[in-house]
Amino acid sequence: MKGSRVSKPVKIGGFDHVDTVFVGGGFPIVLQTMWKDRLTALDIEGENAQAFIDQIERLKKLGCRMLRFAAPTLEAAEVLGRAAEMVSMPFVADIHFDYKIALRCLDFPIAKIRINPGNIGGKNKVEAVLSKAAARSRPIRIGVNAGSLPTDLRLQHEEGSLSSAEALVLAAEREIAIFGEFGFTDYLVSMKASSVADTIKANRLLAERSDVALHIGVTEAGPLIPGVVRNAAALTLLLGEGIGDTIRVSLTDNMESEIIAGREILAAAADIAKGEGRTMRTPEAVNLVSCPRCGRNSFDTHGFTQRWQEKLYSLDKDLNIAIMGCAVNGPGEARSADLGITGAGDKVLLFRKGKVIRTIDTSEADAAFEEELNRL
Repeated sequence: MKGSRVSKPVKIGGFDHVDTVFVGGGFPIVLQTMWKDRLTALDIEGENAQAFIDQIERLKKLGCRMLRFAAPTLEAAEVLGRAAEMVSMPFVADIHFDYKIALRCLDFPIAKIRINPGNIGGKNKVEAVLSKAAARSRPIRIGVNAGSLPTDLRLQHEEGSLSSAEALVLAAEREIAIFGEFGFTDYLVSMKASSVADTIKANRLLAERSDVALHIGVTEAGPLIPGVVRNAAALTLLLGEGIGDTIRVSLTDNMESEIIAGREILAAAADIAKGEGRTMRTPEAVNLVSCPRCGRNSFDTHGFTQRWQEKLYSLDKDLNIAIMGCAVNGPGEARSADLGITGAGDKVLLFRKGKVIRTIDTSEADAAFEEELNRL
């Protein structure tokens, strides 16, 4: 049945000081992002240490529940391990080429390891990682990318005997089989491509064949607008079919944009499901609506939204908030809002559930909005 897939649950974190996050198994879909820069020792020392911690907390308030870091060297693994000791958010180490880096990461409170079967090495190296991960109760993500498939599958795809989606699935299934040989069951899978169609097809295929938890997203999706469109096209469709337990919206933009985009994709998918009489496993979140602005505008919706967007998304409340530009799309069009603000001539109206509760000067808009928001 559409939207009925329930995958095997995976526990991430829940040891030492690290938060517990469950992926799959009917738990709410988990949002994550990836650190955009090379993490160095200087980033977590002295005055920079507090800025690093503050940034993690900021992402957490926006709804991020896991944070992935590239760990290209043993030195990077050491730095990431020290960083993981400083915060409660589960960190994920992204490992390519050298399995010894994964082994070193497992010495620290790093909550999960991501390896790529296309470049991590032979079965003996995978076994070494699995053995240590099992001993430390750390899950692993099998991360398959269209651009780094195992050589034989890449050649078959280039020759035309395998589609990109089929190659992605076969690479994942090959690794799942190896995990099974060694009795390792604490894993999830991602199969990512820059193609929306390949991403959809690959995840549909594996979802039909397995109940493994799936991390979904379109990789190398591009700048903010193209990237959001491509991810929304793929993820909304997959989520509507019950496919996907954790998501990352990959953007050539900042981490905050990735999390906000992911939240909106989840909200859109949940809204579609609700309209079809189904429910979707999404975390509670603020629903923000705002008008695009036009010549009728008597209130700077763009500026106001930019000032308030991050604070609103940081609220751990199930609220509808409306930021509107004029009387045409004010209280009437946003009558379901728990709190709304709109322009009306040279004044600003604050309203709740379609009823005006305050009329103020534009200069008082931010202060009055904050007062009413705090009352909710």
